[in-house]
Amino acid sequence: MIKLSERVARLPDYTLANIPTIKRRLIAAGMDVIDLGAGDMDGPPPAATIDALREALNVTAMHKYGFQQGLPAFREAAVGWIERRFGQRFDAVKEMLPLIGSKEGLSHLPLTVCNAGDAVIVPEPGYQGYIGGAVLSGSEPVIVPLRPENRFLVELDQLPVDTLRRAKVAYVNYPNNPTAAIAPRDYLERLVAACRKHGIVLAYDNAYCDITFDGYVAPSIFEIEGARDVAVEFFSMSKSFQMTGWRVGFAIGNATLIGALTKVKSYIDTGPFLALQQASAWTLDHAEELNRPIVEELTRRRDVAVAALTEGGFAVETPKAAMYLWVPLPAGLPSAEFSSRALEEEGVVTLPGSGFGPGGEGFVRIALTVPPARLREAVTRLGRTLAACEGAIGAGTT
Repeated sequence: MIKLSERVARLPDYTLANIPTIKRRLIAAGMDVIDLGAGDMDGPPPAATIDALREALNVTAMHKYGFQQGLPAFREAAVGWIERRFGQRFDAVKEMLPLIGSKEGLSHLPLTVCNAGDAVIVPEPGYQGYIGGAVLSGSEPVIVPLRPENRFLVELDQLPVDTLRRAKVAYVNYPNNPTAAIAPRDYLERLVAACRKHGIVLAYDNAYCDITFDGYVAPSIFEIEGARDVAVEFFSMSKSFQMTGWRVGFAIGNATLIGALTKVKSYIDTGPFLALQQASAWTLDHAEELNRPIVEELTRRRDVAVAALTEGGFAVETPKAAMYLWVPLPAGLPSAEFSSRALEEEGVVTLPGSGFGPGGEGFVRIALTVPPARLREAVTRLGRTLAACEGAIGAGTT
């Protein structure tokens, strides 16, 4: 009999794994399904980005192996965007690495510095690629709960000294998925100082840095003094430009860490498709104008959804960043039960907070991935689900 590895057995179930199957069943049965689950916008990438890809596809060289060097134009465009956006200058060859989406770089990073028995600090609720990277590297995930009373911040100095001594990587993500929390500058200064003090590599996931509202501007971790000693920052084309399926991202950091990640990836993949890198380079060169209408639309959706949720009996804050609403549920109502009933009875896909780890219990995540009218309709249905669940709680039947 085939026996699977202990690492596979230690991997938790993936939050989104079963939703497509349930959706297909409900749609086949005639239900109108509104999907607020995955962070995948309903619109296409910018038309000019698609045109740039179409042009690249006609170049024979774009269909060859890119390996880890990738396309020099993409490297230059990425560091150029970093300098325009954050005022930070990096070497395009030694301090930048193309990724097949930021997820794979994030999950592979522990392989560069971790040995068996080392600790990896994982926020919960959080992106499941973090715990996956820790487990698959043979490390021990140390779960740090993100709670509203702590502003959903990972405070390393509050962890036990033994944990900090064993920790080799800390995953941090602001603007945050799923909570939409943002990180004040004084917090980032404490974070970098703690990582430097304890020799911890800071994996700073900045995938939502350009999905910001009301004048808020998300920083780079490299705006903090000393970050270059310990940090690798991860960026994605997915959210800012509606390019989720393209799977293009990049990592920025000091040459030693980027070199180690490059070596690991050399044994795993041959880099993103070069034509996608070419189109991504063009997109980064025009990032400001291409991102603006996407953020304007997300702002409209956020405002409609927050107003509708408040009217429907949900207590939700208005986020300053990311494309999610982290919605608290009444005490005693399990998030998985709420999301299951919302999907099966009302045809609305949400993600239960518990799907991001036990620390997410008590919340559901709503993604702003459909137009305002559909969001309003979805929230109306969620209000009915909430009333039904509260009625069941009152009757003692949950």
